[in-house]
Amino acid sequence: MELRFNRTAFLFSILLFVVLVVLATCGAGWGWVRSFSGDVLAVMWVYCTLASAVKARPQLLAGIAFLLGVAIELAQYLAASFDIRISNPVLRIVLGATPDWWDVLAYALGAVLVLAIAMLGRFRHRRHVGAYAL
Repeated sequence: MELRFNRTAFLFSILLFVVLVVLATCGAGWGWVRSFSGDVLAVMWVYCTLASAVKARPQLLAGIAFLLGVAIELAQYLAASFDIRISNPVLRIVLGATPDWWDVLAYALGAVLVLAIAMLGRFRHRRHVGAYAL
């Protein structure tokens, strides 16, 4: 693992961030689109943010992104168990306030999707490079 800047991952990170902000601010009545899809996209955003600054195996970055989501979900569960409430409304939207095990499924789906996309990109790159090697 080494530090380096990846412009493509950075651009995807910005795009996903904009989509997440739109979902958080305008998507109050969108039901599962805001909640489940937002959690899927949040893990993908964390992956792209990490990939924009760190060169590492996609499996490691996807695992870190998934575990970060699970850690936030666990913190939500513990906060609810000990009756701790986040008073800042923006922070409550960003981190969430209600633990839900469907969120963990969404985080897993986001990690699998971003990993599949990364692996597909590597496969296509190898195939493309291999065509010129002949």
